[in-house]
Amino acid sequence: MNTTEMSTLAVLMRAPQQLELKRLALTPPGSGDVVVDIAYSGISTGTERLLWTGKMPSFPGMGYPLVPGYESVGTVVDAGAASTMRAGDKVFVPGARCFGDVRGLFGGAASRVVIPGEKAIRIDSTLSESGVLLALAATAQHALGDGNAPELIVGHGVLGRLIARLVIANGSDAPVVWETNADRRSGAEGYDVVDPETDVRRDYKTICDVSGDASILDTLIGRLARGGEIILAGFYSDRVAFDFPPAFMREARIRAAAEWKPQDLEHVLNAISDGRLSLDGLITHRSAAAEADNAYRVAFGDPACLKMVLDWRNIQ
Repeated sequence: MNTTEMSTLAVLMRAPQQLELKRLALTPPGSGDVVVDIAYSGISTGTERLLWTGKMPSFPGMGYPLVPGYESVGTVVDAGAASTMRAGDKVFVPGARCFGDVRGLFGGAASRVVIPGEKAIRIDSTLSESGVLLALAATAQHALGDGNAPELIVGHGVLGRLIARLVIANGSDAPVVWETNADRRSGAEGYDVVDPETDVRRDYKTICDVSGDASILDTLIGRLARGGEIILAGFYSDRVAFDFPPAFMREARIRAAAEWKPQDLEHVLNAISDGRLSLDGLITHRSAAAEADNAYRVAFGDPACLKMVLDWRNIQ
């Protein structure tokens, strides 16, 4: 492969709500790097929505223009001598930083990427487009951690569904899921989805919130059993606060779940491999990568869209 002239078509956010498909030069790969042609990438309605709206809190590396995306799958087309990968390997790509002066935040929404070989994760080719869900599935497993499985999950988007499926796959009792949008209450597999207004329980031992609603803590604390825990598994752009007396009375514990770790992804891949975890029914929308601008608007604006996938296979 001629590494001196490598380039890629990538989703470029120039500024909030300013998106285009642009050809960018790629950083030449080193001996430990792999070059991956991306087949599919997912659009995150959590983190990427905040980048799109401009509400992403400031953190190191934040800024525009940027290439988003951390939910990509593709095929290794070239591997450095120091890499354990080989051309033809099917891999999950959790993002890339290979676009020169353009920030890769998170850098997976491109037709081709260059990443360190250890960042590419081999996957079964049968996963196909469903492989884009691996980051969310690993995030779901990380939220569960080693503690008590949640008895209540707040939000029936893709992450909420994956957490509910993993609770069952891990051998715990089926949780209850709250969802205020009636159109999103369908699609449950082995658990109940209810309107929170109809739920009278106030003794949940563990509640997992994936709503992203920073104002919801007071409501959830009021539903806890004494000594109960609330897991914050969403990403919150606004200040998270709560009234102290009700939390004091219940000796409430609040835990923020951060990024997934390699062992979380390994757990998920094992659960998929042995049939305990299904990724079926979670991808609802698909778009050619050439129509990325409209795809992002649908992903963030259409409540019926659980997961939008960009197809990069025929991009020129």
